[in-house]
Amino acid sequence: MAIAPATTVVLVPQLPHQVTIVEVGPRDGLQVADRVLTVDQRIELIMSLAAAGTKRLEAVSFVRADAVPQMAGAEEVIAGLPHDGGVSYIGLVLNERGLDRALATSVDEVNFVVAAADGYSIANSRMPSHEVMAQVERMAPVARQAGKRTSVTLSVAFGDPYDGEVAPERLVELADRSVQAGIDEVALADTIGAAVPKAVVSLIGQVRPVLGDAALRLHFHDTRRTAMANVWAALEIGVADFDASVGGLGGSPFAPGAGGNVATEDLLYLLERSGVDAAQDLDAVLAVARTLGTLLGQDLPGAVTKSGPFPPR
Repeated sequence: MAIAPATTVVLVPQLPHQVTIVEVGPRDGLQVADRVLTVDQRIELIMSLAAAGTKRLEAVSFVRADAVPQMAGAEEVIAGLPHDGGVSYIGLVLNERGLDRALATSVDEVNFVVAAADGYSIANSRMPSHEVMAQVERMAPVARQAGKRTSVTLSVAFGDPYDGEVAPERLVELADRSVQAGIDEVALADTIGAAVPKAVVSLIGQVRPVLGDAALRLHFHDTRRTAMANVWAALEIGVADFDASVGGLGGSPFAPGAGGNVATEDLLYLLERSGVDAAQDLDAVLAVARTLGTLLGQDLPGAVTKSGPFPPR
């Protein structure tokens, strides 16, 4: 009796054709750096990333300089950048004073932050999350009336360092309130690197129905080395907007043990080898990462910065 030849089944993930990487290194990356860069050095870093093809970039945080000295001089940074429409600059805003400062500049986008759990919210902003959300509901229309694109990052979306597990219903409620306030984009942030792919797919499935026309963005940290697996899981269900930090630098001073962000160069390598266009030059980003490591006097955690891309070039 003849044996039929084995049938090969090829499973092809339905990846987006193009992905937008929102570069957060100049803000989220530098905010925990031991060495404080000057305004001019930060401007040069941002312009180097723009020259590498970055189109959206979190440039500054409008916070008190005594609280986060790495972010001092936000107004000077924005004033020193070219505003020719090639790059959309994002400013982080945590309160109404920060919004006033942002609206007095030519920053293109305003990003608010609401923690999905009270433990982290109180550590970060001295308010429970429902009070922070109410504040965002007041601020978002003001920013939109001033012509700014708005986003809200829902931090500790996959786990809180103080409260532990976070109920998905909490994220759905906060996302819905954000959309009702007129927010253009909602970002789910794995602030402490607790997420795994199954949780990522599940939470996106629950949040997406309330987003309407608002965009969805994801922000992963690599504390437990699951960040790239989480990115891939999100890509397979059509997410096309991700935060990343050049060199993999970053973390939160209010999240004990949190690791750095997904490294921009590592994400670019994954996308490039998978046939997904991110419209950025990997070699140019690698050069920026190495220069940043020298400026900060430390080895940055990005893997491709150390290994180089493949095939070698």
